[in-house]
Amino acid sequence: METLPIRLDPGSDLRQALEALACGDGAAAFVIAGIGSLRAVRIRLAGRPDADALDGDFEILTLCGSVAPAAAHLHISVADGAGHVVGGHVAYGCIVRTTVEALLLRLPEWSFARVPDPRTGFAELVVRRR
Repeated sequence: METLPIRLDPGSDLRQALEALACGDGAAAFVIAGIGSLRAVRIRLAGRPDADALDGDFEILTLCGSVAPAAAHLHISVADGAGHVVGGHVAYGCIVRTTVEALLLRLPEWSFARVPDPRTGFAELVVRRR
């Protein structure tokens, strides 16, 4: 295991950057914590098939989840300028406004994949030793 504290710059796509930094060599990782701000939020809410688009200034309250190449499962909660909070799955297109600071836990000896599970109807996590 290795810890990797990171900072993402303005204009970065949150999910793309996390996948690249955490899993560039195919390793599995977890986002342990994250804070920062977004100017665009693309978030898939519970029970919905597609992500909603929110534009404006948002603060990240929580950010966590598992990360693998093309198989991230990240949850986020964000607050707008009025303090209204929304949370769900991170989709591509969450754009950093000023900064995102996060702590990644890389697991170089492990790989994660997502495989359809007939019991849930979703692609679920499969963990394998590399």
